[in-house]
Amino acid sequence: MASTDTIPSAPASITPQAQRVIWLLLGAAFVAILNETTMGVAIDHLIDDLSITASAAQWLTTAFMLTMAVVIPITGFLLRRLTTRVIFVTAMSLFSLGTLVAFLAPGFEVLLVARVIQASGTAIMMPLLMTTLMTVVPAHERGRMMGRVSIVMALAPALGPTLAGVILDTLGWRWIFGVVLPIAIVALVVGALWIRNVGEQSHARIDALSVVLSAFGFGGLVYGLSQIGGEGGAASSPSATLWISLIVGVVALTLLVLRQLRLQRDDRALLDLRVFSYRNFTISLLQFTILSFAFFGAITVLPLYLQRAVGADALTTGLLLLPGSLLMGLTGPLIGAIYDKWGTRVLLIPGALIVIAVLWGLTFVDANTSIWVLLPIITVMFVGLALSFPPLFTASLGSLPPHLYAYGSAILSTVQQVAGAAGVAVLVTLMATSTANASANGASPNEAWASGTHTAFVFAAVVSILTIVGALMVRKPADTIEMPGVGH
Repeated sequence: MASTDTIPSAPASITPQAQRVIWLLLGAAFVAILNETTMGVAIDHLIDDLSITASAAQWLTTAFMLTMAVVIPITGFLLRRLTTRVIFVTAMSLFSLGTLVAFLAPGFEVLLVARVIQASGTAIMMPLLMTTLMTVVPAHERGRMMGRVSIVMALAPALGPTLAGVILDTLGWRWIFGVVLPIAIVALVVGALWIRNVGEQSHARIDALSVVLSAFGFGGLVYGLSQIGGEGGAASSPSATLWISLIVGVVALTLLVLRQLRLQRDDRALLDLRVFSYRNFTISLLQFTILSFAFFGAITVLPLYLQRAVGADALTTGLLLLPGSLLMGLTGPLIGAIYDKWGTRVLLIPGALIVIAVLWGLTFVDANTSIWVLLPIITVMFVGLALSFPPLFTASLGSLPPHLYAYGSAILSTVQQVAGAAGVAVLVTLMATSTANASANGASPNEAWASGTHTAFVFAAVVSILTIVGALMVRKPADTIEMPGVGH
């Protein structure tokens, strides 16, 4: 018999109780993502205040990313095994503890440990939010609710660097964590009191070997990708560590897949791969992979270009990215409503065309391009992404039956980490190599960086052409999901 604390799955309309759960999870996710995006701005201050090297300081970001890559794949199993309340309290407790330790950290080593603890909680939040949303929101309202999620995903990264800049200039780096801490604690307490369980729990035992293989597989792959291009984006020869990490990652992932195929026969898989038997999910995931690769790569190359080729300062660079991020978030509910009424093509096709056009447009920038020309181009790119990401999230997870939502959301979040890391690695490497070649041929520093930017965006633009295929093939799922091979 179901617990009285459990919200029934797939209701005809979203209940007030379910809406309250969604808003609590959105608030918690906003705080977690906001914290994640503030650290990049603080690196320079931490180098001076903690008397550490730039390479050591970068580990505060790398360790966070590695922890995310290791924990996220496990969340699919945890969301099936544990109740929503337990998962939420665990995630926010880890995040709050990590934030407190970071605020009080006496030095670099403790701060690094704090970042790992924070990442462990952050990694759980987005899969939990997505799985809960799919469980409690009826199919005809999911687009609108996913639009609200896009507000969180866009506004937090947009506000994070600006907020960090203000705090760093007035209070110091510790208060990046000090400001977030009370908000996180309030979210934890309120959530512990109000969160209700959704869906049904499995009693399968976790497979320790799968956890180890997942950690080495995704962790090795993301770490190896993060090492491509050398420190600081400078061109360099691939190190032995890079190749060892990638090889370990690929081998471990291969073994992980083989083990999951065997375990899922008894519903004991850590990461159930039966999600790929649903064609619409697989196509949506491929589309999401390409967009994540191009977007995260481009959003990393752009600041390098703006600061090193155009000569813009950090504040100007942040302000150039801010309007697009804000527009992406604010248009989320409208895009979600369009999805609910008209489906995917009316959004994905224009979205793909806009992203492709913008990336090709960015191949023509040079050291003399005005920031006033770049501002509308960058803003329009975010519009294209706003038309793409929310429909893909909704269509991909909506293609699955409820018992696979947790695994689907974990796979989506994992792909975002890996594809993003790959996009950054490839585009920064191409940029750095081309910049070095242009400099060796006598180009000025500004012209050399502009040349590197051109090479990186040409590659991103070519890859983005594939999104047209996915935009034509992804469908809005029916309200009722048929099992593969059953029905129509």
